[in-house]
Amino acid sequence: MIFIVFSLIHIILPSPQAMAKVYIGGSHFTQAEVSAIIVKYGLSKPIYVQFFSYLINILHGNFGIDSLYKVPEMYLLDKFIPITLEFVIIAIIIQVLLGLLTGSVAASWRNRVPDWVIKVLYLIAWAMPVFLLATLLQFVFAYYTKVLPPFNIANPLLVPPKTITGFPLLDAAIEGDWTYFDSVLDHIVLPVLAIAFAGFGITTRIMRASTIDVLDKDYVKLSYMKGLSRWKVFRGTVFRNSMIPIITLTALQFGFAIAGAVVIEEIFIYKGMGFFLYQSTVSLDYIAILSTTLIIGISVIIANFIADILYAVVDPRVRLD
Repeated sequence: MIFIVFSLIHIILPSPQAMAKVYIGGSHFTQAEVSAIIVKYGLSKPIYVQFFSYLINILHGNFGIDSLYKVPEMYLLDKFIPITLEFVIIAIIIQVLLGLLTGSVAASWRNRVPDWVIKVLYLIAWAMPVFLLATLLQFVFAYYTKVLPPFNIANPLLVPPKTITGFPLLDAAIEGDWTYFDSVLDHIVLPVLAIAFAGFGITTRIMRASTIDVLDKDYVKLSYMKGLSRWKVFRGTVFRNSMIPIITLTALQFGFAIAGAVVIEEIFIYKGMGFFLYQSTVSLDYIAILSTTLIIGISVIIANFIADILYAVVDPRVRLD
């Protein structure tokens, strides 16, 4: 009887070795393993020491070892960042050009039919969530009309060209692999349209308001008094002065576009930095989350710095110190 009781206790209660294990991130570790991890990563040091060590490593290009892929984080960033930047930059260019055009037309025909039509379009684009817009584009152009592929960076049956710059389109062009280039071009259309259409609304609105404000300035009226044509006045004076606020807006839109890429890439299975960040978040890959967030922040700072330089190019009254 006593033997049976002790046997049941042994079965029900965990062994001392099992009780010594710690549950971390979906895995069990012994106390010895946890202690080794703490020593290896310096987790026993004061917080400020750990923080400065992290900063020094980042300045040397060391973002740590990815906890999911078990490779240096910098390797993954070099792989995924160019893929996202490629379609985001194209989308920003299209978005700005479309916003400048529609905003100028709306201001020139204010309170008339073209202005009302453009208002409806940019309000729809402004109010529509980016995930809904991307899903609608995918349904219409990929599944209903079947004129564009629904997902992936390129046809998975094709062999990618040698990685030179990391940008799929550019690498395919450098290698002369026009079959792969055409495939990437077909697959990039829907993500680009989603980002561009989602952001063109605010660009159009700001451009319209800025153009209307410039049209009422005295120097514009003086240009008309000199006998200049409407086209010359608009091209040489109105347009150049109206687009100054768009420079700052474009730098801000770049940050929003990078953030929107997380949703866009997940919908189109476009495996860039956004897709990588989403998978890292789901997998609780903290090293990848910190690294990609830091890179996005640096990108926005660089975009704002470029905007400050462009101010001096567009407006001669601005002088850089």
